[in-house]
Amino acid sequence: MNTEPLRVTVIGTGYLGATHAVCMAILGYDVLGVDVDREKIAELSAGRVPFFEPGLDEKLREALGSDRIRFTADFDEAARFGDIHFVCVGTPQQEGSNAAELAYVESAFRELATRIDRKALLVGKSTVPVGTAQRLTEMVHDVSPAGDELELAWNPEFLREGFAVEDTLHPDRLVFGVTSEWAEQQLRAVFRPILDEDTPLVVADLATAELVKVAANSFLATKISYINAMAEVCEATGADVDLLATALSYDDRIGGRFLKPGLGFGGGCLPKDIRAFRHRAEELGIGQSVAFLGEVDAINIRRRERTVDLVRELAGGDLTGVRVAALGAAFKPNSDDVRDAPALDVARLLYLEGAHVVVYDPEANANAHRAYPDLDYVDSLGDATDGAEVVVLLTEWDEFRSADPGLLGHIVAQRRIVDARHALDAERYRAAGWEYRALGRPDGAGAAQLTPHEKDVLTPPS
Repeated sequence: MNTEPLRVTVIGTGYLGATHAVCMAILGYDVLGVDVDREKIAELSAGRVPFFEPGLDEKLREALGSDRIRFTADFDEAARFGDIHFVCVGTPQQEGSNAAELAYVESAFRELATRIDRKALLVGKSTVPVGTAQRLTEMVHDVSPAGDELELAWNPEFLREGFAVEDTLHPDRLVFGVTSEWAEQQLRAVFRPILDEDTPLVVADLATAELVKVAANSFLATKISYINAMAEVCEATGADVDLLATALSYDDRIGGRFLKPGLGFGGGCLPKDIRAFRHRAEELGIGQSVAFLGEVDAINIRRRERTVDLVRELAGGDLTGVRVAALGAAFKPNSDDVRDAPALDVARLLYLEGAHVVVYDPEANANAHRAYPDLDYVDSLGDATDGAEVVVLLTEWDEFRSADPGLLGHIVAQRRIVDARHALDAERYRAAGWEYRALGRPDGAGAAQLTPHEKDVLTPPS
């Protein structure tokens, strides 16, 4: 029996792949990261992570210093090197469709399979429509010199941006989608340090493993959109959605996790995953079973439009020429990801209505500028709010939460603020002379009084 440590390749060094590769090296494995983007390979090889993720730079340098990790664009080298190959490439939304774009996943599996001539395991970690793994299994058996000796498994990821290192090294569960005892044992071996921490493990078939991620994201998206639907009801009735959420959180059947009203979800996962899930269900002839996800998506988008409404109302009904300080561009704090970011979308909508929008985000300015170059970007909170006629909080960075409303009041032209993330102390702002508005709360409502436990569970979406 071979007792040599397993050698790991990770195909794709984007957000998921780079994090997984680095963490596998930290766990003690020899790791080869593979990507067709040579610029990205050069950055990682030099110890620089090409995106913002707290703690990952330090872990990369630690892994490089131990000689446990290196990076290449050579698939031939990857095929020779690895015993287990993790495929971590992106599955973005197709242009002009809700379907997931699988070209990158299919290419990665094919490029590896055509080069592997011995028994090995290919492990998909990308989020894919159910049925993809079975189709890929048939393909790799057809094209690989190893034939049926090349096996395929699925191991979905559950990373939260901003907590990716912790979630990889100490996940709340592991899921193995396998078709043989050998594949299960290989995965148990490579995840042994994590399993030794008594991490829950679910061993499943391929289809169930594929469904876990999209089912989890769909449930989370539904919970977020539910409380935002209640915010719409509260706006129509004069009720306070923060107090409503607090009351609901005491019900153990519901709980308070992600029961946070506000601007809604975005990023590279939830929006495209629920759309791809609906598309796949329709292909399978069971579209009605997840048709509600269409309304989940619509509620989420409406929050952006309603935020613009609040800014316009504070500005007196017309945004033409109004200087608006947009605080935040990333879809969530502790990230520089602006994919489907509600914050950046609101800034764009304000600009299209004629506002002079000045954007500041502690980490995402560069990415936001590439996405929407017509907006003005500045490098500090002071520069953003200088002369602002309306301030709108769009991403709940700690820098914005902790800002002194009295000091800000001396910088802005008008003390008017829209708190689109329910992150600020409304009473403190009103006491400092600000006109404060938030989604789903009456104009004069103060901040809901939360216990420390409630503040912990009523967290913004990841």
